[in-house]
Amino acid sequence: MKHERAMERRAFLKGTVGVASLVALAGCDNLTLSSWFPNILNKTERLTDLVQRAMTPTNALAKEYSDTEISKVFPANGNTDPGTQDYAEMAQNNFADWHVMIHGLVTIPMTCSLAAIKEMPARTQITRHDCVEGWSAIGKWTGVPLGDLMRKIQPLPNARYAVFHCADLDDDGVPYYESMALADCYHPQTILAYELNGRPLDVPHGAPLRLRFERQLGYKHAKYVVRIELVESLQGIGGGRGGYWEDQGYEWYAGI
Repeated sequence: MKHERAMERRAFLKGTVGVASLVALAGCDNLTLSSWFPNILNKTERLTDLVQRAMTPTNALAKEYSDTEISKVFPANGNTDPGTQDYAEMAQNNFADWHVMIHGLVTIPMTCSLAAIKEMPARTQITRHDCVEGWSAIGKWTGVPLGDLMRKIQPLPNARYAVFHCADLDDDGVPYYESMALADCYHPQTILAYELNGRPLDVPHGAPLRLRFERQLGYKHAKYVVRIELVESLQGIGGGRGGYWEDQGYEWYAGI
């Protein structure tokens, strides 16, 4: 029943974008380049977001588990190595030179080293990762609450989304990216994780930093995060649908 309700909710949310998203998926550049069509898409984003908030309590927590329930094997989802020379050199140096830039519609832009992030107050949570491919695994994640970083940079009033830019590339050299509503950045279980099961993240699992966006399917949990950009609209970023997989047709809201 829970799965059926989730599917019904996703179908309803998908319906709110209507013709606008269908045209975008069809690649109608003439419309997306017009002066009026982007305004329709922006209104659609707002409607979808309002419906999502109405149906899902903002502070609802994903279930947390005990140490005895941690999976013996935690598969790696998505890319398992960015495969670039820059990343390989970073990994060879144990990511000592890794930095994350937080910028865009913020009052105080900042750049944090991995060491500085690890010195911040941390949160540890044992949660279940649900992959769109059909498997699940339970792991213990440790990282800095994203809300703490948001309070440091002080988003501007018109900031509505956080976009996560990553170090991995697709076969065409396009950088991976993902996004979430700014409100979800403040959820207590939303963290930039640097440990899995008490050990530093390895390369297949997103070293040195990955997003943990609990209550969302695995493809929303961006790995190899190098930059967080606060924006008012997702249009003009990547394929304009809010993430690499969303540009391939996946839903932006992947709640479970």
